[in-house]
Amino acid sequence: MLTKADWLLSQIEDPSLRIIDCRYLLGKPGAGKQAYLENHIPGAIHLDVDQDLAGKSGPGRHPIPRIINFSTTMSYAGIDSSITVVAYDDVGGAYAARLWWLLRYFGHEKVSLLDGGWTKWVAEVKPITKEIPKIKARSFKASPHPDWVVDKEYIKQKTEVRGQMTEILLLDARSPERYRGEVEPIDKRAGHIPGAKNAPYANNVDSQNKQFKSKEKLKEEFQKLGAFEAKQIISYCGSGVTACHNIFALKLLGLDAKLYEGSWSDWCS
Repeated sequence: MLTKADWLLSQIEDPSLRIIDCRYLLGKPGAGKQAYLENHIPGAIHLDVDQDLAGKSGPGRHPIPRIINFSTTMSYAGIDSSITVVAYDDVGGAYAARLWWLLRYFGHEKVSLLDGGWTKWVAEVKPITKEIPKIKARSFKASPHPDWVVDKEYIKQKTEVRGQMTEILLLDARSPERYRGEVEPIDKRAGHIPGAKNAPYANNVDSQNKQFKSKEKLKEEFQKLGAFEAKQIISYCGSGVTACHNIFALKLLGLDAKLYEGSWSDWCS
C-alpha cells in the first residue's frame, strides 16, 4: 500500500508500472496540472481531481465518476489489470489517496501511494523532468463495490434525535477549524455532522517530510477515536476526496471504512 521512493526509482523503467501525479490545489483549477508541467517524476502522467477523479453529477462537489467515464480515463492512462499504479501528490497523499480509493472501488487492487510523495522525492534530489511520456491506451475493466459507499439517508438513519451516532463511528477528515465551524472556505454552511468525531487527514503524516506516521502512532490516534471498538466506520470530508486519506490510514491498521460520497458539501446543502 505504501511505496518507498528508493524502490520506485529502482523500478521506474518498468513498463508494467504507471506513476500518476495527483497534485491539486483546492479553489485553483488547473494549478496541479501546471505544477506537473513545470516538473514531475519521470514517466508520470497527471490526473486532475476535478476533471478525472470526480463525476459531473451526483451528491456533493466531487461525486464518484460513472463507470464508463472512469473506465475511459483509466484506459487512456494506460491502466489495465496488469498495471501497478503508484500515485503521489505534494500534500502527503491527500489527493493521491482519492485515486487509490477509486481504483480499488472499481476493482483494481494493484495501487499504492508514494510515501512522502513529491515532497520527499524532491528533498532527496531524485530525478525530475518536464518530459510528458507517451502512454499507450489499454482496456480498463471496472467492477465497482457499491457497498463501500453510503449516502445522506444512511447517515440520517444512524443518527439519533439527540445527535449521537448509533452503531457507527463517523470520522470528519477536515481541519479542526472547519470541523468546529469557525471557518468554511467553500461550502454553503459551516459545522459538522452531529455525532461525528474530528480526524484531520493531515494528522496521518509527518508535517515536515509528509511520510505516513508509524503504525504505532496511527493506531494510538485512531484508538482514541474508538476506531477499534466501532462496528462500522464511515469517513467524510468536504466533498469525499481527503476522506479517502483516512480510509487509507485505517487500512494500514487493518480496518475497513466506508465513504460518505457527498460528504459535508452534500450534507450542508
